[in-house]
Amino acid sequence: MCGIVGLHLRDPELYPQLGVLLETMLCQMGDRGPDSAGVAVYGDHRRVPPGHAAVSLLPGATADLADAVRAALSGAPELVVTEAGDTTVVAAPVTDDELVAAVGRTAPGATVIGFGTDLAVYKGTGHPRELADTYDLANAQGWQGLGHTRMATESAVTPEGCHPFSVGPDQCLVHNGSFANHATIRRELQAAGHVFDSENDTEVGARFVADRLMQGEDLEKALRLVCERFDGFYTLLVTSADGFAVVRDAIACKPAIIAETGRWVAMASEFRALADLPGIEHARLYEPEPERVYAWTREGVAP
Repeated sequence: MCGIVGLHLRDPELYPQLGVLLETMLCQMGDRGPDSAGVAVYGDHRRVPPGHAAVSLLPGATADLADAVRAALSGAPELVVTEAGDTTVVAAPVTDDELVAAVGRTAPGATVIGFGTDLAVYKGTGHPRELADTYDLANAQGWQGLGHTRMATESAVTPEGCHPFSVGPDQCLVHNGSFANHATIRRELQAAGHVFDSENDTEVGARFVADRLMQGEDLEKALRLVCERFDGFYTLLVTSADGFAVVRDAIACKPAIIAETGRWVAMASEFRALADLPGIEHARLYEPEPERVYAWTREGVAP
């Protein structure tokens, strides 16, 4: 069944409240996905300071790993390390490519579940309410976040199988539904050199979108291609370094609702996840139409 929530803040005065608002949204979706939960936060400068890149890792890092990553980086810079259950976020004043490479050399057994210059990703198994506490979500700040509560149907209940899937720089994807032809597209992506971390069908969608973005297409075009290539039923929320986008399949059987005000844009699987947002009584509320891509950026909204 699964639950999706996402919040894009237009008003900087709300940035300190991102975590509190996102936690409330996520916990409202707990009964849609009691197996596990994951979140992504954009713009929390305590977890990813300005001028730093960050890598989110499974399993949780040890002090030895942090020391090894620091030693593997040119100049041995100081790291910012935050641990939350199964997830550890390591930030350093280097490029994301340098940090990912250093982690790969020093911790080949760890799984990178997110990376970029503005992004922290957390995943774990258990009830979403307990995991929100583990992630210290209420104290998160920033301009954008998304979350997912999972009821597993296509793969094992493990931290690696949780959403969001973040396989490109500052990119995340969460999914409610099932891709019927994911095995075929997985093989195509593997033939092109992509390496997968799980058997989850959602990772196939995430790597497909990341591949299209890497080839220079924008987020809206990438999601239009998802509608062309992927069979099945789905609601997707995809976030990037400058905004987020929502799309549903041609049947649109998976629930979704969007709310917009001058201060924020939000999306959730059900209205109850939006009910406590500030100014919700004045929001424009609507259900996204089948196969129409709704995309927002920090500058405005795409047509």
